[in-house]
Amino acid sequence: MSYEFLVKSELIEWRGPAPYYFVRIDQQISEYIKSDAKFVSYGWGVVPIYGKVGQNQFTTSLIPREGIYLIPIKDAVRKAESLELGELVEVSFNLGKQPN
Repeated sequence: MSYEFLVKSELIEWRGPAPYYFVRIDQQISEYIKSDAKFVSYGWGVVPIYGKVGQNQFTTSLIPREGIYLIPIKDAVRKAESLELGELVEVSFNLGKQPN
């Protein structure tokens, strides 16, 4: 499977009712995604994606935050890839729902 986007960024934590882990998408890629978001978003500005970190494929939704998008990194992916806070994480992904 080929992926349209490739992002490499630090794994960050955003505390809320429970800790969540994210990778930031830079401004340039975020602007490109924002221009296409209207075709795939299902509301509230979130954008479904399917992607890959290491050997782990996953689905999630990009979350808009302060002018950029954040990629939520599921615990199953984070633990399987032994990812730690502050580590550079490479995520490849496509917009929309994963084709069957």
